[in-house]
Amino acid sequence: MRRRRAPERKIQPDPKYNSTLVSKFINNLMWDGKKTVAQKIFYRALEIIEKKTGEDGYQVFLRAIENVKPEIEVRPRRVGGATYQVPVEVRPKRQISLAIKWIIKAARQRSERRMYERLANELMDAAKGVGAAMKIKENTHKMAEANRVFAHYRW
Repeated sequence: MRRRRAPERKIQPDPKYNSTLVSKFINNLMWDGKKTVAQKIFYRALEIIEKKTGEDGYQVFLRAIENVKPEIEVRPRRVGGATYQVPVEVRPKRQISLAIKWIIKAARQRSERRMYERLANELMDAAKGVGAAMKIKENTHKMAEANRVFAHYRW
């Protein structure tokens, strides 16, 4: 039996946009507890987006997160010795955290020289509905679609 659910931690909004979503993104971007470095990377990426597109970097960031959020994913479920990939809807909080992780992962795998350039380009791509992070989302959806026959095993 599972124990009680972990209490939800309140996250401080970031100083510039006063947004908890930006804070979560920066916390996921951070390595070795270097938060100021992560903040500089994020804010510089938004500046680059503003220069290149001429629109508000924060709005592009929000659109990118919205585009990458998955609606459905597969979860393994054991039924009588066999493990099935069962498609389930994704909870709203998990949608956001998956979108953040996928964007950062995709940005880290890009070939540009600096992290802020990679992040800026990945966010712009995601906002347009293209790029590696969107590919991850599409693959997740394809997987769920392919395993739709096991949907009756949902719990």
